[in-house]
Amino acid sequence: MNLFRLLALALLFPLAGHAAAPTTTDPESTPGAVTYKARCAMCHEGQVPKAPNKTFVGLMPPDAIYEALTVGIMQTQSAGLTAQQKQEVAEYLTGAKLDEHRVRPSPPKCTGEAAKWDAAKPTLTGWGYNARNEHFVTAEVARLAAADVPRLKLKWALAYPNAFRARSRPTFAEGAVYVGSQDGTVYALDARTGCARWTFRTTAEVRTPVFVGAPAAGAAPLAVFGDLVGRVYALNARTGELVWKVKADDHPAATITGAPLLHEGRVYVPVSSLEEASTDPAYECCTFRGSLLALDAATGATVWKTYTIDEAPKLVGKTKAGTNIYAPSGAPIWNSPTLDLKRGLIYVGTGNAYSAPAAKTTDAIVAFDLKTGARKWVHQVFEDDAWNVGCMINNANCPEPEGPDLDIGAGTTLMTIGDRQFVAVGLKDGTAMVVDADKPEHTVWKRKLGRGSIQGGIQFGMAFDGQRLYVPIADMEDSKDGKVHTEPAQPGLNALDPLTGDILWRSPAPNLCNGVPACDPGILASISVIPGVVFAGHMDGRLRGYDAATGKVLWETDTSPEITGVNGVKGKGGSFGGGGPVVYDGMVFANSGYGLYFHLPGNLLLVYSVDGK
Repeated sequence: MNLFRLLALALLFPLAGHAAAPTTTDPESTPGAVTYKARCAMCHEGQVPKAPNKTFVGLMPPDAIYEALTVGIMQTQSAGLTAQQKQEVAEYLTGAKLDEHRVRPSPPKCTGEAAKWDAAKPTLTGWGYNARNEHFVTAEVARLAAADVPRLKLKWALAYPNAFRARSRPTFAEGAVYVGSQDGTVYALDARTGCARWTFRTTAEVRTPVFVGAPAAGAAPLAVFGDLVGRVYALNARTGELVWKVKADDHPAATITGAPLLHEGRVYVPVSSLEEASTDPAYECCTFRGSLLALDAATGATVWKTYTIDEAPKLVGKTKAGTNIYAPSGAPIWNSPTLDLKRGLIYVGTGNAYSAPAAKTTDAIVAFDLKTGARKWVHQVFEDDAWNVGCMINNANCPEPEGPDLDIGAGTTLMTIGDRQFVAVGLKDGTAMVVDADKPEHTVWKRKLGRGSIQGGIQFGMAFDGQRLYVPIADMEDSKDGKVHTEPAQPGLNALDPLTGDILWRSPAPNLCNGVPACDPGILASISVIPGVVFAGHMDGRLRGYDAATGKVLWETDTSPEITGVNGVKGKGGSFGGGGPVVYDGMVFANSGYGLYFHLPGNLLLVYSVDGK
């Protein structure tokens, strides 16, 4: 097994036992490897610019690869291969058995009242639940009193088939819960019972929440989401039928991690990239640059597209291994956009550069004009942060000088306090910061709350309820970044005064891991707040509800025990990553399982209600 594939597996599938049985056979000696090298490697290992790299293809389910080779986009290239050879290629690339992934037990189909769409039900959709990305659920939508939180018990669960991570945050419309999965299945389930109103299958993992909204007044609602290989889908939200599908970017490593946002007839899509994980010394790093695009919600046609870096990458040198270096690159948008309707702007946070020199728009808060896409202002947080995964193994692809990889992964939050507005953002170095929306060059305050690292600090997002800014800190004990940290880890939840950054309370996360590998007590996933309670999922698999005024734990549950889902599949919870818990109509919904980057695997959607009723 070459170093590139070994590292990719170590980073992406370190605890993938739920998805594939272990094997002692060297994958490079299998018949699938022979066929791949003879028929596929010439395109998928760098020679064809638009062909996804081998590692990225391997992130797809084996049945999706088999389908692409048989009746899909690759059927011409696979002409002459037998069905057995196609199966062997699919299993070689993914390390998983094709027959196991062909079985996808679904929840029972909804009948009677559970099958009915209720337009009077409130909508709770998108990454931060409103245009400002506050992660705040109003009392009218939550319908869960703080006094009842200690009585929460499991109501129902869905076990995602063929999965060891679950990161598509649930969203809600017309009495249904919408959620995507690792194997590419998108579900519309009755929120009360978990029966299926419809399911839809893509060919790659769906990591984003599903945004539900109408493209125009009186039109049928759409369910919009992105997948791992950079495609954007719009489905009829009531039938699951495909309305349109587009590729957000032609770069072979493009992906969509932040949730698309539908507003007034347009879908705003942030584009990020997996190119950062390219560690093959022969790979010419790097050529991706992030972008934000606006699509016509009715048709998927591009209205505008703006790159986060103006200049296209060009040859700037060679690595020590003699491979070409291209720059500027990077500045991906990992997070979901925030709307500022008063100023007609849309905010995002950008990531680091992948090669040096780093552009001035990397590791920055960026504001775009909502109508035209023109970039209006940039507030860079870290300069010269050029980094890729090659730096973790002292690979020739690592930029010089090497940056700290402290990109902005968490989305921005637009806070309104009195007659003023502020843009808040959390950073991977453990710092929460706020800038003035009217004077974006002005930093109002900064507060360092964690040690920070590549996977430390603030990863997926904060929450704001109009009174306090709530800040989760991940801070793994062993950050796995190959660096020596002199500061202690400070995992847990914090509440700050949004005007001053003063600490109102801190609730350190207790370490209950007892030596379990890949277990950490901190909070990686985003959080949610309802009146009086903050909900947070921890990396040790525990889900907690905190008193919003004091930080006291009101309720907690361990999501790791095995249970059987409504679809008859057995599952276990694990670390919480990506989109965290959300409250809707008296129920708490939470995805549990994040089996990558040295975290605990799991495959559950868990639903809690008062006394389980």
